[in-house]
Parts: sequence; C-alpha cells; structure tokens
Amino acid sequence: MARKSIEQRLGELEAQRSALKARLSKQERANDTRRKVLLGAFVLHRLENSKDEEFAHRLREWLNRELPGFLTRDNDKALFSDLIGNGANAAPANTAGETTS
Repeated sequence: MARKSIEQRLGELEAQRSALKARLSKQERANDTRRKVLLGAFVLHRLENSKDEEFAHRLREWLNRELPGFLTRDNDKALFSDLIGNGANAAPANTAGETTS
C-alpha cells in the first residue's frame, strides 16, 4: 500500500477541518435557539405566575410597547396578540422604499 502524499493528507485534514467547523456552527445555532426558547419561556412564566403584580404589570407594559416594533410578520404578531393587544391588526410600519395603499 502506497503512502499518501503530503498534498493528499493536507486535503484530508482540510476536509476534516471543514466538517468540524460545520458541526461547531450547527451547535452554536442550536445553543442560540435554545437560549431564546428558554428566555421566552421564563418571561412567559413570570407573566403568568409572578407573585409581584407590579413587576408583572410593568413587564406586560414593556412587552406591549416593544414587541410590535420587533415583530415584523403578521402571523408572529398574532402569536403574541394577548401581549400586544390589537398589534396584529395594526398597519405595518412603512420602511424605506415601500409605499402603503
């Protein structure tokens, strides 16, 4: 059996490096998604189960004020209609280059 050339070995190592980088990127995306889900679950839990009514009220007001600007899709706004009121039915913000009819 012939020994692999240095170029072949470098090619194999580069392929392994690329595969490992892809795995790392996938893991980082999964961790980011998990953090977002857990943070959202925590916020919703605090809204539903907080013994501090003032805190829950301020949190609900903050979400009502901030979420409509953060959510861009109507179906996403509909998911949070209990927190943003009629935000799902509000006209979308006009962005540069767009016109509303």
